[in-house]
Amino acid sequence: MPIKDVETPYPVIDKDPHFFRVVRYFRPTDYAAWAVGTAAAPAILLGFAWETASERIPKLTTSHEKMNPSGPAKAMKGPLKIAGLIGAFGGFLYAYQKSSLRFWGWEENVSEVEKDKAEMQQRIADGKPLYGDSQLSPYLQSVSSANSKNAQLKFSAIPWFNFANHDNHGVDASKYNETQ
Repeated sequence: MPIKDVETPYPVIDKDPHFFRVVRYFRPTDYAAWAVGTAAAPAILLGFAWETASERIPKLTTSHEKMNPSGPAKAMKGPLKIAGLIGAFGGFLYAYQKSSLRFWGWEENVSEVEKDKAEMQQRIADGKPLYGDSQLSPYLQSVSSANSKNAQLKFSAIPWFNFANHDNHGVDASKYNETQ
C-alpha cells in the first residue's frame, strides 16, 4: 500500500524511520525532555504525599515517630521507584515522538536533513542498501511498514516501534545521489 503524501512545512526525511535511527537523531532538547519526564513523575507523587501528610502532621506526633521518623520515607521508596520508571518510560516516548515528527517534516528539521543526507550518501558510497539489509520477504516488509507507520501518534494506545528494515519509507531515494 503506498504511503499517502501529506503536505509538510519542512522536508520529509523518512515516513517510517527505524527505531535506532530515531534515537540516534535525538537532540539535546529531546534528552532534556526525557530527563524532565523521569524527574516529574516522582516529584508529582512526592507533592501529593507531602500535601496529604501536611494535613496529618499534628496527629503524627507520637513518641515512636519522634524516635524513628523514617517510617513514612521507607514506605515511599517503592512507589517512588515505580513512579520514576513510569516517568522514564513516558519521557522516552515523548522524546521519541518529537524526533519522529522531525523525520516526518512536521517540525523544524534542518540539522536532521543534513545528517540524513550525509549518512545516506556514505551508505551509497560504501555500497550498502539505504535502509539496511532485511531478512523479511517483500510481503512481510510491507506488513511491518503498515503496522509501524504513524505509530508514534498512537503511543497512548500502545507503544509500537519500527524494528524491521524495509524499503517503504515514502521518500525518493534519488535525492541522495545528488551532489552539492
